[in-house]
Amino acid sequence: MARSSMKIPSQGWVVLVRNNCCASNFGLPFSSTRESAPPTYEKNLQGLKMTTCIPAGSGKLHYRETNYKGHLGCRKASLVSSLTFKRFLQKELSWSCGISKLLHFQRCNFSQSPINENWRIIRTVTSSCLRDGSTKYFDFAVIGSGVAGLRYALEVAKQGSVAVITKAEPHESNTNYAQGGVSAVLCPSDSVESHMQDTIVAGAHLCDEETVRVVCTEGPDRIRELIAMGASFDHGEDGNLHLAREGGHSHHRIVHAADMTGREIERALLDAVYKDPNIFVFEHHFAIDLLTSQDGSDTVCLGVDTLNTETLEVTRFISKVTLLASGGAGHIYPSTTNPPVATGDGMAMAHRAEAVISNMEFVQFHPTALADEGLPVKPTKIRENAFLITEAVRGDGGILYNLAMERFMPLYDERVELAPRDVVARSIDDQLKKRNEKYVLLDISHKPREKILSHFPNIAAECLQYGLDITHQPIPVVPAAHYMCGGVRAGLQGETNVKGLYVAGEVACTGLHGANRLASNSLLEALVFARRAVQPSIEHMKSSSLDFSASNWWPRPVVPMSLGSNTVNKILTLTREVRKELQAIMWKYVGIVRSTIRLKTAERKIGELEAKWEEYLFEHGWEPTMVGLEACEMRNLFCCAKLVVSSALARQESRGLHYTTDFPDLEESKRLPTIIFPSSPVKSTWSSRQVHKQAHVLGSSLDPANT
Repeated sequence: MARSSMKIPSQGWVVLVRNNCCASNFGLPFSSTRESAPPTYEKNLQGLKMTTCIPAGSGKLHYRETNYKGHLGCRKASLVSSLTFKRFLQKELSWSCGISKLLHFQRCNFSQSPINENWRIIRTVTSSCLRDGSTKYFDFAVIGSGVAGLRYALEVAKQGSVAVITKAEPHESNTNYAQGGVSAVLCPSDSVESHMQDTIVAGAHLCDEETVRVVCTEGPDRIRELIAMGASFDHGEDGNLHLAREGGHSHHRIVHAADMTGREIERALLDAVYKDPNIFVFEHHFAIDLLTSQDGSDTVCLGVDTLNTETLEVTRFISKVTLLASGGAGHIYPSTTNPPVATGDGMAMAHRAEAVISNMEFVQFHPTALADEGLPVKPTKIRENAFLITEAVRGDGGILYNLAMERFMPLYDERVELAPRDVVARSIDDQLKKRNEKYVLLDISHKPREKILSHFPNIAAECLQYGLDITHQPIPVVPAAHYMCGGVRAGLQGETNVKGLYVAGEVACTGLHGANRLASNSLLEALVFARRAVQPSIEHMKSSSLDFSASNWWPRPVVPMSLGSNTVNKILTLTREVRKELQAIMWKYVGIVRSTIRLKTAERKIGELEAKWEEYLFEHGWEPTMVGLEACEMRNLFCCAKLVVSSALARQESRGLHYTTDFPDLEESKRLPTIIFPSSPVKSTWSSRQVHKQAHVLGSSLDPANT
């Protein structure tokens, strides 16, 4: 077995689910219906002394010290609402310190491949693979249908059956909206060392150097694999790949397909998935919660519960291995470039399942989303997600101006428009506040018309719809929530501290991005870690067996049919109002520039809002086991928002994407990752409570007192 190294051994889960925004969203048919070198961490965990703080949702950090002997695993906890923080001393912990021993499941027979049936070109699973009508059994369950989930699925399908669970249609993912491209060292004048240095500098020296080296070294091969699978990227007149340059990069190294790179990669991967007889795609399946159990001191992931948002049926997936590749949580903010499905489901589910979470304070705001207010013709309806103006526009020579047509980036950074995203976003934010304006202007019109239209056809077409010709006029832009640099803590092979659970893509925190992601490193990271998670996943699968009795180990989620459509409609209306209120709180108090008092205000307001919402639900008959799309999304948004706020309060310095006026300087002593461990809760809310928890050794009888 290839040796896996991580600082906290873990394994991840992934769910692919579709978001169906219609009257039945709630589960019912409704009537109305620059610095020193990056840190390194020792891999020896013996005698680790750790400092912790609890609880979640509390502005004060109560510290205690404990001595750990040996393996750092998550302790058994029936409820997981509070947070335990640790800033690890520089040589105490490694992102890549040894994988824990594989769990051997109880042996039982498993019928390998269910009967195939083509539907909308995508295979679905027939009842022949079910123990009953609501449970499905697979070797691998993949949650998410972006580049990470699909690339992983294509590899593990060579060894077993794969369920790809997707919240929307398979193409509806953050990958599909990625415009710029994939960064990789493919030019003779470039080097892995240069790519590493750019990544570490952009990440404010919080990146894990070993992870950075792995990703930058393996990236070129991952690009070549995509090309071999049929992905078509732009080429120059010399016949070689056209390599663009973006902010923070010292070389031209961005492989792209015009300004629709993610869409092209998604197309190539989906084409391959459609042709694979071992992969079964489940559309419109919202992942509710990971199914976990205890094996001694280890938490084990055995699958996931899902809600079919079209049939309103709950389906339970039992799997030997689960990959979590569910994307980010952009919709904790009112304006985000993320698609509607990005509600932090994976991060929240993993937190409830006792996975270790890291660096959630680092939320990247893309500096240049299209500002609808500045368009000649205003859109007739509010966008579900902001339209991204790719970093490559600035890489190609785009210049930022305020509304007085004054170029302002030279005032903030010597790298001007090519500074890293955190610098550019803060600069724009400062201009908007000082001048009391709502957007700035990004001008590329000084470049040849043919070059603009060939490099940015999608942007040009979108702006032209609203009367703006980018070959003659500047583009109105404003920052918008874009990418979560934090997430589920993963080792060098995508493993988490939960056995059987792996993570890849934006849901993961691998140590690559540090305090700020370098442009076009996200698709690269997803490709590299999806591929690295394959071999340990296969070995885990081969050493495990599916227990067909496992389906009855957890209570079944239920749709709230018993409440009646009037009550559900009232709950749905309030939930939508609460969602907007949460987003407004996050933007006002936990935005690009923060302060301690604002973060504490956000913490208090979010706690009060969550309590009010949950009280309303339960007063109207809602039960913890009830599920509906918008209600479950809401609890996940609450969970992620609280993780961001608590992490931000714990970091008393300004680094990368986290800038606070109370601690405006970067502190070398605080150049450490923020770690959130699960711990026994002081007070549990629905958003942080793991409903489906069987807290006993695998195969033992279920004790009702612990369910």
